[in-house]
Amino acid sequence: MKKTFPLFLLFIFGILGIIPFIVPHPIVQDTNNFLLNVFLKILAAFALILGLGSLLRVHMDKIKRKRQNWQYSWVLIITFIITSIIGLFGGVTGEGILPTRIGSFSFDIWTLYFNIEVPLGATMFALLAFFMASAAYRAFRARSSEATLLLVSAFIIMIGVLPLGERISHHLPSFTQWIMDVPNVAAQRGILFGVALGMLATALKIILGIERSWLGGGGGE
Repeated sequence: MKKTFPLFLLFIFGILGIIPFIVPHPIVQDTNNFLLNVFLKILAAFALILGLGSLLRVHMDKIKRKRQNWQYSWVLIITFIITSIIGLFGGVTGEGILPTRIGSFSFDIWTLYFNIEVPLGATMFALLAFFMASAAYRAFRARSSEATLLLVSAFIIMIGVLPLGERISHHLPSFTQWIMDVPNVAAQRGILFGVALGMLATALKIILGIERSWLGGGGGE
């Protein structure tokens, strides 16, 4: 029963998610809108509670066992508690019962987000650029014909988007744009088609009960 009932619910709601794309009847569309705008939000709230509870349990266990970098788990738990209190009782922009302003200093959730979360995200993306540059240096080596083609294309594009490319040749910027608009877009569409087909196959396997690893057991029980 522990596995049969979740599989039954998954099959029913999986079919209900497919039908609106096939049947344009208003009743079907209204039911789909209810499921997406009301029912799904309720499920998402419960999933959020379960996810946060699991997150706290994992980090509390990490602190208890003093695993690697367990000190950072304290940072996560403390910031989680503080931001939860501010968000629940202080409101998004400070309209709650909890005061979120001391003089000209404001610490409501909206202010914390734009002054802490956004800069941290920008920092992570800035660091990611260096990792990408390092990966590009390792990948752009002419070890095969495909790697040589990738290297030449990357060199042409990098030169073509710079003012130097216009000085080298008036045709170089337009050729660079052609590479971006034709071969690049074609490759992207091919990848997206493959991803879409893979998602469709995985969704059908899950809906039909062939793939059951999400139940916590083995692959295709």
